[in-house]
Amino acid sequence: MRLADSHCHLTDGAFEGDRTEVLARARAAGVERIVTVASDAEDALVALELASDHDDVWCTAGVHPHSVNAGGALEALAEAVAHPRCVAVGETGLDYHYDHSPRRAQRDSFRCHAQLAADVGLPLVVHSRNAAEDTAAAIREAEGAAMGVLHCFSGPSALLDTALEAGWFVSFTGNVTFRGFDAGVLRAVPRGRYMVETDSPYLAPAPRRGKRNEPALARRVAEAVAALRGETPARVAADTWDATTRFFGLDGEDLRPDDKTADGESFPSDGETA
Repeated sequence: MRLADSHCHLTDGAFEGDRTEVLARARAAGVERIVTVASDAEDALVALELASDHDDVWCTAGVHPHSVNAGGALEALAEAVAHPRCVAVGETGLDYHYDHSPRRAQRDSFRCHAQLAADVGLPLVVHSRNAAEDTAAAIREAEGAAMGVLHCFSGPSALLDTALEAGWFVSFTGNVTFRGFDAGVLRAVPRGRYMVETDSPYLAPAPRRGKRNEPALARRVAEAVAALRGETPARVAADTWDATTRFFGLDGEDLRPDDKTADGESFPSDGETA
């Protein structure tokens, strides 16, 4: 089965010594499409260079909430977001767990990313940790102008409801294999509205938890998602391949909140998984 890793960090220093081998292992595992996500303006240019060198790799451009500062970093993203290998704006969002950046600065940056996404017609990749209410408010503010994905999603259900109502997607990573993960949140997402990711080199799925993650392990994530949803791995692989392709426009088609699914039917209603 073919798989797509919708969110990883191939430019991370953890891959410096064996990035070529990491990509080879991903392809051998059936991971045929990879989106490498930028963490700051400099990283966006490195990610763009990597994506330009590989037909099966795309990139994003954005400033992670951990890296937000008072300067005009978003202006430096202009070169990357204009390139056809750049398929999203982000990673942006809010992180009130670590608070590496002032919360007001994070909110302002999130708002600027959403405006940039609307201006250039790209989706948003959003990080949210311990910031559900403010993330939901940002989603509602962007509705109709920009859409996005809540990556590494684990709840709460109220934030999921807000995201789905706004036409947004969610993606799941190796934490679906961790003890305590709320499988009910995963089951509540309609087919066609979720993706799988590794977030590598972070969040390796069990039994490799705590070790370096890599895109090849998207297969393990898909298998775990399938088990929790009561579906086959092949079904999950096909659904998430299609969702990743449509969300990021990897086949050259833009996706808007009111778009149809690939078979011409409307998205299922919220909570419907059939």
